[in-house]
Amino acid sequence: MTAMAHEPLTQEEVLLEGFLALDTPEGFRAELVQGEIVVTPPPDGDHEKYISRIVRQVIRRSRTDMDFSGNKGLKLRSGGACPKNHVVPDATFAPLDLDVFGSAGPWMPCDGIAMVLEVTSTKPTADREAKRRCYARDGIPHHLLVDRDTSQVTIFGDPGRDDYREHTTLPFGKPLTLPEPFDFDLETADLL
Repeated sequence: MTAMAHEPLTQEEVLLEGFLALDTPEGFRAELVQGEIVVTPPPDGDHEKYISRIVRQVIRRSRTDMDFSGNKGLKLRSGGACPKNHVVPDATFAPLDLDVFGSAGPWMPCDGIAMVLEVTSTKPTADREAKRRCYARDGIPHHLLVDRDTSQVTIFGDPGRDDYREHTTLPFGKPLTLPEPFDFDLETADLL
């Protein structure tokens, strides 16, 4: 019997393999965000209500017909020494005619994605900062953040190397203009 020599795995490869092998409890979701494994418990009712209210408006009112996926795994570029980020936005939108979700595996690249939505939960810093930078780094055109702690909604646009260069933040209750390809005012009164 001949022994085969194998190259040792890097720390990033070990982390990625460990992440991909996780068996999270039912209802929980795991993400690999900038080199940190983040496990989130099932969301509460308000979290889901906010997603529902926004998804309904995007589907009904967008200038471009949008497809929607809830909790779709996205593989995003790494930053620094981090392995590829594996994130799960609360909602992901893409133009319907691109059909990006149809044949996608559990973790898909973000090609064709028009906007991701995050509603803050038990780990709001990841939603506010780390995931935002990951989305910008990979060129997702728009990131919509609903911050339940501050009662504000923010649309980020013009992705740069490590962050978005533009953003508009308004308190709940004020309409927020979503840019092309959505091109409508998102009503936020029912988030109060």
